[in-house]
Amino acid sequence: MKTYIGVDIGGTKTAVVKGDEAGNISKKIRFETCGGKDACIAKILSCIKELGTADAVGISCGGPLDNKKGIILSPPNLPGWDEVHITEIIEKETGMPAFLQNDADACALAEWRFGAGKGAENMVFLTFGTGMGAGLILNGALYSGARGLAGEIGHMAMEKNGPVGYGKAGSFEGFCSGGGIGRTAAETAKNMLSQGKTPSFCASEADLPLITAQKVAECAFAGHADALAIYENCGYMLGRGLAVLIDLLNPEKIVIGSVYVRAQKLLEKSMRRALEKEALPASLETCEILPAQLGESLGDIAALCVAANGTKERGWK
Repeated sequence: MKTYIGVDIGGTKTAVVKGDEAGNISKKIRFETCGGKDACIAKILSCIKELGTADAVGISCGGPLDNKKGIILSPPNLPGWDEVHITEIIEKETGMPAFLQNDADACALAEWRFGAGKGAENMVFLTFGTGMGAGLILNGALYSGARGLAGEIGHMAMEKNGPVGYGKAGSFEGFCSGGGIGRTAAETAKNMLSQGKTPSFCASEADLPLITAQKVAECAFAGHADALAIYENCGYMLGRGLAVLIDLLNPEKIVIGSVYVRAQKLLEKSMRRALEKEALPASLETCEILPAQLGESLGDIAALCVAANGTKERGWK
């Protein structure tokens, strides 16, 4: 059985793991993504060498990036990582082939191979974390586009005005992401406080910067109407975005991670209402919408899947 090393580079944490083609992880090293680009890359190389040899190395990282050339292109969550030829560096230092994919594509591979998307020929994975991105499995293979930029659904305009996400007001990411929920809640709280009302998720103006999607979800699960309304609106916008994907791609499954896994009950009713209103009935009937299944292991398995998929000349079948 082939073995792989996976590198999951996040804005706050980086993990380097060793595992096999069945998705079993045997070793893992985790550390803070800090100290600058050069220090982090040096630590990644040290971890890879500590884990030993493997058939390939897979790197999962937030975009933008050029997956074909193996270059990380200034991701907003990695300041200073400008034009980093990461696969070239790893191949030169370790002697192992290395492959790069954005985190949405990597997670799509993992959920398709081992999780909720297993068995589908056509599947969409949505990150729905700090931001919103999509990984596309089409006709049984990863589709990344001409420059590896396919699936940037978070940039899609939903309204002329609205919360900012992906640098655009009223974008899908602005409405449907952990960051977007937090910004929407902060604006709601600011308006309520100015009217002498106290939101359930914010006691005072001093607490505005501390509002998070998680805090709002806790208040919504506790039954507070102001918090429930924020998640209801987010769910409706999520449904509108999903309707576009369903009509355009006609997938059997859409798998959604992070916020959706934790808050499905808060989002699903309004999401379904939007889907029934906007999606083609026959396409909607064909499509299952599911929470991601791999949990805390998703990022680790995703990075291994990048290595496995990269070693296949025509993609991991």
